[in-house]
Amino acid sequence: MGANATEESLLSGATASELHVLVLAGGLSYERDVSLRSGRRVLDALRAVGMEAELRDADVALLPALDADPPDAVVIALHGATGEDGSLRGVLDLCGVPYVGCDARASRLAWDKPSAKAVLREAGIATPDWVALPHDRFSELGAVAVLDRIVDRLGLPLMVKPAQGGSGLGAAVVRDTASLPAAMVGCFAYDQTALVERYVPGMDVAVSVVDLGDGPQALPPVEIVPRNGVYDYAARYTAGRTTWHTPARLDPAVADSVAEIALAAHTALGLRDLSRVDLIVDSAGQPHVLEVNVSPGMTETSLLPLAVQAAGMDFGQVIAALVTRATTR
Repeated sequence: MGANATEESLLSGATASELHVLVLAGGLSYERDVSLRSGRRVLDALRAVGMEAELRDADVALLPALDADPPDAVVIALHGATGEDGSLRGVLDLCGVPYVGCDARASRLAWDKPSAKAVLREAGIATPDWVALPHDRFSELGAVAVLDRIVDRLGLPLMVKPAQGGSGLGAAVVRDTASLPAAMVGCFAYDQTALVERYVPGMDVAVSVVDLGDGPQALPPVEIVPRNGVYDYAARYTAGRTTWHTPARLDPAVADSVAEIALAAHTALGLRDLSRVDLIVDSAGQPHVLEVNVSPGMTETSLLPLAVQAAGMDFGQVIAALVTRATTR
């Protein structure tokens, strides 16, 4: 069955106008502004296909609202810990409210990058070598000694980023030993644990995975070309800072490999409905999984909507189909 047919079959189970959908966006993470932009786009897309939808923040008024007027389903457009560490999903489970996306356990696993990378490695999925370093150990063991060992073990260049976090916040490429301490300090501003991994040069590629009822499918890969060479927060959300190519400019065999690995990562982490797998394809055509996002951005410059469009699918219909699936759980 084709993607459009799948969308139509899912939506036929319930009239769109009969479903009441709550889009959660905002939160208190560093990614609040991006989340609000994602939420508004999802809201507009659902309304465009005839679904009754409203936007609400995840604050003290949420649980009373769920009791007073339970929605048929929730779309989580929250980024950062609020939407991705599994805690909100666990609360929705307690309330008996279905939601789009993976369950709390899988969300917690994917949110913690070192844990997720360990699962991927065990599943035979390539991911750059890494070390996770809590701030306390960094201080107790001596910063200089620890950093020297990291460079000896992983070499240069390195990528430093928060073990839990997104949108490129607190991330930096380190090309020489003298730059590493500042990168660690910048990372610790966003998280108590830094993930330091071997930097793999190559093509930045994102593969979105959706399951509209026939099992997970990989959408066309998006190639990311940031103007300054680093896909940081500004490059992600500032117009003109990044060029995207959809589909990515990959040889067919490499494109097939990227899709297979993205699906394998989605499955290994126990995800459902949707995810975005971020990879680097090195000069030999080997994909390396960097991380997996369970609450992908939905803004005008976000990668999942670009992939949906490249697949010839309607963004609103895809989200509505996922909503309909959630109501059957």
